[in-house]
Amino acid sequence: QVQLVESGGGLVQAGDSLRLSCAASGRTFSSYSLGWFRQAPGKEREFVADIGSGGSAYYADSVKGRLTISRDNAKRTVDLQMNSLKFEDTAVYYCAVRLPVRSTYEYWGQGTLVTVSS
Repeated sequence: QVQLVESGGGLVQAGDSLRLSCAASGRTFSSYSLGWFRQAPGKEREFVADIGSGGSAYYADSVKGRLTISRDNAKRTVDLQMNSLKFEDTAVYYCAVRLPVRSTYEYWGQGTLVTVSS
């Protein structure tokens, strides 16, 4: 069982920066793939970024160049640095864990709300 707790959401203006953090439990954190997803009001949850156990990162086209995912295995955290925020980035952001040899993300945090005012 993996527990995840996000923090760092809030209300910002367009163009501002914000950093989200997610703390995870689990003895084999370094082997997890870690992801960030988001769900905007009235929309389905969508992929934002993920980072593998080896550190390779992938991003949705809508966030490339503005958002950066990083992990700290010693602290068991995964962060999402968000720069040049846009109104359309407004959403509840969730971190998630995919265990080794699994094809889907199985563990999810409770989410943290990011609101970007235009």
